[in-house]
Amino acid sequence: MGRVDEVSGSGSDDFVQSLARGLAVIRAFDVEHPSLSLSDVARRTGISRAAAGRFLRTLETLGYVRGDGREFSLTPRVLELGFSYLSALTLPEVLQPHLEDLSRAVDESASAAVLDGADIVYIARVPTRRIMSVRITIGTRFPAWVTSMGRVLLAGLPDAEVAAIIDASAIDGITERTIADRGALLSEIAAVRERGWSLVDGELEPVLRSVAVPVRGRDGTVLAAINVSTSSGPDGAAETQERVVPPLLAAAAAAEAELRLV
Repeated sequence: MGRVDEVSGSGSDDFVQSLARGLAVIRAFDVEHPSLSLSDVARRTGISRAAAGRFLRTLETLGYVRGDGREFSLTPRVLELGFSYLSALTLPEVLQPHLEDLSRAVDESASAAVLDGADIVYIARVPTRRIMSVRITIGTRFPAWVTSMGRVLLAGLPDAEVAAIIDASAIDGITERTIADRGALLSEIAAVRERGWSLVDGELEPVLRSVAVPVRGRDGTVLAAINVSTSSGPDGAAETQERVVPPLLAAAAAAEAELRLV
């Protein structure tokens, strides 16, 4: 709720109380309160009815609020207030806060990557503990075919492109669990496309288990993949899947909703 007393504690001479009140009026509207009466706005913001009325009429004149004589609601023009910020964001900047939320939710490392040729390239990351022998930083590359994010990204491509990338990759048994057969690998990528997520267990490193999902743009194209990495501990792959796939999908959906505004 956008109460003025949440922002009125500043004693600075530069603090503009009327601006704070106007923003509080806009924030009074939310998903649960899409329409509000004058009294509702005054109560939710903690300002007088007279002041609330002046702010609402001003916002209505500017096109940010519409009224029917009894209740008021926001118009799509309020999106302009955040568009300049969102339009300046890069993909990593959009994904980073969602990775942070995801990492806190599952208490594991979370990362994002894009496809570059036959490799994935890390573009954002929230580490919680060292799992791999190789230190992962922004810009770290791995073969796409053997990683959860890589398989998700490959699954977003047409079959012919996937086959060409696999043919150009040096497929071998990195660990005893690595899928190193071309046919089996293509089948696994097709399965990832069908179910919407990938789980790689001990294929890149023996103790590493990773689950990834795609992040799509407004046209449905797979822009990136996000994953959760954990160690292959006492829990089996099924338990890891059950624990991390739902929050992964939720994080991807939240990122996609934000990307639609960029």
